[in-house]
Amino acid sequence: MGQSISPTTYSDAPPPLGRRYSVGGVGLLLDHAGNGGPPVVFLAGGTACALNYLMLHQRVSAFTTSVVYDRGGIGWSEPVAFPRTCTEVAQELHDLLRVAGLDGPYVLVAHSYSGLLARRFTQMFPEAVAGVVGMEPLPEFWDESMPEQFGLSRTTEADEAVFLQDISEEMRDAIRGLLDDMLAGWPEGPRAALTAWHLDQDTMRAAALERSNLADQPAEIRAAGPVPDRPLITLTGLKPDPGMQTFMSAAALDELTRAKCAMFDRLTRSVSDGEHRVLGYTSHGGMHTEAADDIIQAIRDMLAKVRP
Repeated sequence: MGQSISPTTYSDAPPPLGRRYSVGGVGLLLDHAGNGGPPVVFLAGGTACALNYLMLHQRVSAFTTSVVYDRGGIGWSEPVAFPRTCTEVAQELHDLLRVAGLDGPYVLVAHSYSGLLARRFTQMFPEAVAGVVGMEPLPEFWDESMPEQFGLSRTTEADEAVFLQDISEEMRDAIRGLLDDMLAGWPEGPRAALTAWHLDQDTMRAAALERSNLADQPAEIRAAGPVPDRPLITLTGLKPDPGMQTFMSAAALDELTRAKCAMFDRLTRSVSDGEHRVLGYTSHGGMHTEAADDIIQAIRDMLAKVRP
């Protein structure tokens, strides 16, 4: 797939938090709150934006500086041409933090897809990374660790088949139901804004376009050499994502879970100070809301490791 300019539904709308900073002529949304360091920087998953992490962001800001942002072309940031390399996205984040006046080193909190981005950022700017907390962060050895039907090329094929097409009302209703459960208890304003964003056709297309080179990105990480050794806490959820049980057998789900746990064990062993925390009650996609207390504790523990 060639480059495409990301859809722009929200790029001109007033952001629900923070402000846009100009980086290379592109307005990028960032919000920071709290004081102290190291700053904790949330890296959103592949179908998420800064607002998804609002409740974590607010809690972290009570004990250190917390940062959420939208990558170019995602959320309330301005359009960019997709797809991009991990190098481009890591450089974008580094430049954004500088423009926003937020000095490192940082604790990166990476969810899902952004695990690759955190690893590339650590390769490019090792002095800027104090530690990493991962919510099932995607590593460059995903394909060699997972069953073939969960390969990264299958993800991009599914994106093209679903999110680059017009979304049916039936699918919208299903997504709305998941969001109602996930965002229960949120304040009305942020909940309504995030729900509308997730249900927007352009949002879905942008997510698919951003990940359209996903299968090529692990090679980019490997080609750049070893990822520098930094403290790591990885959280893994054993609960299936909603909908998985409708199209996967119990045996396939078990195979996926075992492979996932082994992969994150390997990731944790790749650093000298690593810990793998397995959570039986939460899922990959819902971890940032369902497992908020465990995520906050992991961030606190990481700060205790890396603060002077």
